[in-house]
Amino acid sequence: MLSGIGIEMGAIIFLAAKGGLWLDSHYQNEKRIFTAFATLAGVAIAIWVVLRQLKRIKY
Repeated sequence: MLSGIGIEMGAIIFLAAKGGLWLDSHYQNEKRIFTAFATLAGVAIAIWVVLRQLKRIKY
């Protein structure tokens, strides 16, 4: 059950970063502020998803 957590976290963060890169290129932002915020949001979402999954595990 816990073996896919790393892959899941990586996928969430990767997709958030790619979305931020797309927003930066779409709005022609040279400072890549959307990438920074999207990556941080992806990390927060990934941690939230993992914590939610860990609460479901019964000892």
